[in-house]
Amino acid sequence: MVENDSLKEKVWLALQSVTDPEIPAVSVIDLGMVERVSVEGRTAKIEVLPTFVGCPALELIRKEIRKAVEGINGIDHAEVFFIYEPPWTSNRITETGRKRLKQFGIAPPPTVEGETNEWSVDCPYCGSTLTTMENVFGPTACRSIFYCKHCKNPFEAMKPVGYFKETID
Repeated sequence: MVENDSLKEKVWLALQSVTDPEIPAVSVIDLGMVERVSVEGRTAKIEVLPTFVGCPALELIRKEIRKAVEGINGIDHAEVFFIYEPPWTSNRITETGRKRLKQFGIAPPPTVEGETNEWSVDCPYCGSTLTTMENVFGPTACRSIFYCKHCKNPFEAMKPVGYFKETID
């Protein structure tokens, strides 16, 4: 079957309205979760990269993607597949996604090459670099808790790629 490029484009646009259930300011597109979209006939297939394997929101994300895509005239059915290759990394977050995370009060992760055990973030409220990590474990596995010494606000920060790399001495 030949793929319908016009419908495929409409699917990508519809996915902009599907947000992360825990961070409603950021779409699955801006988080870099959507790896591939194809449309054959009246069926759309969407391949999605979870931000981490044990994410409890995956079924809700699947439901919201299906709802958004099946609302497109010309699409009768949407199939959503969670894939793990390539693995999702925080480097996939778009510039728009980084801005929206910051507006939501979550410091976006730094863009890093390879793996690291060292990272720092600027305060999403005042922009200060005088921040400290209070707890590596935040409300979800992909976020940590920080504190800004300048404006005195606690905030969450998304963890960068490979934060938990084990070091060998």
